Amino acid sequence: MSDIFETQTLVIEFSTDSRIGVGFRLGEHADFQILLELGPQTETESIGNADSKRRRDVEKDENKTTFLLQTAASEWLTKWSKEMGEDKPSLDDVSAERDNVDVRDKPAVQRIGQPPVPNDKRNAISDLKKLSAAVQSLVQIGTTGYDTKMEARTFNDTPVNPRKCAHILTKILYLLNQGEQLGTMEATEAFFAMTKLFQSRDVVLRRLVYLGIKELSSLAEDVIIVTSSLTKDMTGKEDLYRAAAIRALCTITDGGMLAAIERYMKQAIVDRSPAVSSAALVSSLHLTNVSGDVARRWANEAQEALNSNNVMVQYHALGVLYQARKADKHAVIKLVAKLMRTSPKSPYAACMLIRMACKLLDEVDKGDELLGFIESCLRHKSEMVVYEAAHALINLGRSCTKEITPAISVLQLFCGSQKPALRFAAVRTLNKVAMSHPTAVTACNLDLENLITDSNRSIATLAITTLLKTGAESSVDRLMKQIATFVSEISDEFKVVVVQAIRALCQKYPRKHAVLMNFLSAMLRDEGGLEYKAAIADTIIAVMEVNAEAKEAGLAHLCEFIEDCEHNSLAVRILHLLGQEGPTSKQPSRYIRFIYNRVILESASVRAAAVTALARFAAACPPLLPNVLVLLSRCQLDSDDEVRDRAAYYCAILQQQNEPTILPLVQPPLLSVPSLERALRNYMQTPMDEPFDISQIPPAQTVEEPTQVEVHTTVKQQPRLTREESFMEKLSQIPHLTMIIRDSSLLKSSPVFELTESETEYNVKCIKHTFTEFLILQFDCVNTLSDQLLEDVRVAVDPPEGYTIVCEVPCPRLPYNELGTTYTVLRYPEDVHASVATIPTTLRFMARDCDPATGVPDADQGYNDEYMLEDLEITLADQVRGIGNRGVDFNAAWEAAGAKGFNKLEETFALGSSVTSLEGAIQSLTGFLGLDAVERTNRVQSGAAAHNLLLSGIFRGGKEVLARARLALSDNQVTMQLTVLCQDPDVAELIMSSVG
Repeated sequence: MSDIFETQTLVIEFSTDSRIGVGFRLGEHADFQILLELGPQTETESIGNADSKRRRDVEKDENKTTFLLQTAASEWLTKWSKEMGEDKPSLDDVSAERDNVDVRDKPAVQRIGQPPVPNDKRNAISDLKKLSAAVQSLVQIGTTGYDTKMEARTFNDTPVNPRKCAHILTKILYLLNQGEQLGTMEATEAFFAMTKLFQSRDVVLRRLVYLGIKELSSLAEDVIIVTSSLTKDMTGKEDLYRAAAIRALCTITDGGMLAAIERYMKQAIVDRSPAVSSAALVSSLHLTNVSGDVARRWANEAQEALNSNNVMVQYHALGVLYQARKADKHAVIKLVAKLMRTSPKSPYAACMLIRMACKLLDEVDKGDELLGFIESCLRHKSEMVVYEAAHALINLGRSCTKEITPAISVLQLFCGSQKPALRFAAVRTLNKVAMSHPTAVTACNLDLENLITDSNRSIATLAITTLLKTGAESSVDRLMKQIATFVSEISDEFKVVVVQAIRALCQKYPRKHAVLMNFLSAMLRDEGGLEYKAAIADTIIAVMEVNAEAKEAGLAHLCEFIEDCEHNSLAVRILHLLGQEGPTSKQPSRYIRFIYNRVILESASVRAAAVTALARFAAACPPLLPNVLVLLSRCQLDSDDEVRDRAAYYCAILQQQNEPTILPLVQPPLLSVPSLERALRNYMQTPMDEPFDISQIPPAQTVEEPTQVEVHTTVKQQPRLTREESFMEKLSQIPHLTMIIRDSSLLKSSPVFELTESETEYNVKCIKHTFTEFLILQFDCVNTLSDQLLEDVRVAVDPPEGYTIVCEVPCPRLPYNELGTTYTVLRYPEDVHASVATIPTTLRFMARDCDPATGVPDADQGYNDEYMLEDLEITLADQVRGIGNRGVDFNAAWEAAGAKGFNKLEETFALGSSVTSLEGAIQSLTGFLGLDAVERTNRVQSGAAAHNLLLSGIFRGGKEVLARARLALSDNQVTMQLTVLCQDPDVAELIMSSVG
């Protein structure tokens, strides 16, 4: 009927006044439209206060709908009948017999009185009837919530009609589970009406009443009124009532009522009926939220229930016993040891016992007996227990290849199971194991290859990704051929998983980048959504970053992709990448055409990104400058303001012909806007005799935007603060510190440094905030003693030579298990060599005894006490902030620094025996110096024996630091030649002496 009817239906949302329009076209003769108003559906008043008004609204809507359906439809049918030569047919008068009219004995000029009705018209009339019924159903849906709440009064009728009340109660439960909101008064009225249904003995209605009590207990008031009725049912002889009554009763039970039902609950736990016993056991677990010692008080009954032959009762009893003893490790060990000897009959209990054993293995040093029990469960008759044991062995933190081999053998058998759930569980677990023990999973490769053709696409996808993790380098080509036919048959969600596995394979086998890149480029040409295409682009970019040989091929594939890319955000990212990587490629000019095509063919955002990429090429490649200027001059005629402004700006910059200064202007650093604003305000309050130093501004924190969905919103999002900015806001709110930090900016905040062990009475952590002249020590303290209240808490420091204490900000009060902060401000010494030092620290406070339950201190004045802390190290890294993420052109910056007369120092070092690789040397050096690696020199090519590391940063006071480290690896020994450029000779000497 799609060629006859054209309809558009709007979604009706509860709690809104809604209108629905239904339109359709019948053949080529007429159009017909219906507009229905559904509402009001809001519940602004209680049912009792607005009955008459709401009923009038409903009747008005129904009358309007009836008028539209009858009158308007009748007029349309009359008009249509006139066109067909009829008088006035009704919907029911159309008959197939009218198609056959006998005219054999009549003159040829005689007209047939009633023309035949074509089949399409007859079907259309039939569908019109169906549409009318559908519209009536829509009106009924719009008033269901209101009518159901009104019908709840039927519960008060005498005698009770079980069938009618059950239907109404079902609708109420449905509305509540669909998110319909009830006010407290409405819920209370419905709840009390529901209590009248206890007089009925109908089993179905009674069980629905129990469900209604559970749903409304959190909304209604005075729900304890049904306690006696529920208690009567739970102690009665009808087992169908007892289990449900227990669950409902425990839902409304609070701490005060618990003692009254405790005897009944203990009896129910050991009841002969499995349903009653399980209900009581599970309810006792829920009651631990009301009273924490419920499980412990009912442990004896749970121990008796543990001997039950019913699988669920045994499982639930074990859960209660563990809840009662989990705080006592020795009691848990005894429970597990006892059950290991008897072996629970319930597979659910056996699975829980395996998990308890795994938890104990993480907490105890020796667990050979526990490990043996888990391995024995691999031979259990229940497949559930076998898988749980295999999963446990694989996920143990201390598992080695030898320990997980039996588990992998079991999972290999599951891969050939006839049950899809077992195959899925096995391949998913093997996929996880392949991340940490790929060689152990290699034995399952043949079984995994058979699962590639599995009818369940989830299983097939996991099998492929597992093979990609475990396959040898020689099998990559064969795997790619197998995947090629499979990928076209799965959804984007599964394709993304495959792409992520290929990304890991590229990092594992960098020499196979050509095959993998060609496969990824073929996937880019297929149909797919933004998330899928972004995953492929990210993979290609990641391969380019770790493998310099793949750079040219990767850029070529991305250029071909943006020629037909329908996702603007992805095109902008790729253009930005071309602007960064293209100028340093072998033939930069080959990318100009692809970029300029985006200026001609794409949307404004893509055109703006293309203009910036072109300017980047012109700034980094002087031979291309004249041609790019011509292209940029054309862009100044663009219809979009942003594109024109960028083109004009870049043309003006590029025409200066000053090569060392062009590149930073074309691609300025991303600075923290709040910090820049604060620094500019402070600068404007000075005489401004010296130029503004932008190097003092910390870089902006880069946040990856979600690429799954493009969201358009009119709400202005607040910029995300960096870690330094959030600390600066916190420090500026402390009056004692405001005057100190008002005229300076925060250079760096150090990571958290632990001054105590985590198990001690007091936990103290320190964060060091570095300014130009001051060092603010932030001490976060936690009191772990419940019977003590600490007052006037401070951390006393013994300043080393050259340092002076400016002020201290104590924590006035530190209750139990609450965080308190105290500050100490030190002034840096004038000699930078003395700034690297060790500071002894001591926690000092006045302790007062208090009530552990309430935290109220005793009347006595307390006593002064102190607690020794670890020494605090002030390092070189605390005073240096790296600027590696600002897109620095290191060679240009190095030449510019030499031209400015920066001091240069160079020495050769043999790194310690703990550094045995180039990657370890880079990590150690950047962490120690506080400098950032630039131009991705922190990545080392696989198998390389030498590497050049380029570092850049700012020392406090805005002193720029550049460093070049030439690393060489020989016999697990790393040798380094370090060259440092700095405008302050003392800082350069400090760096060299710190390394030595």
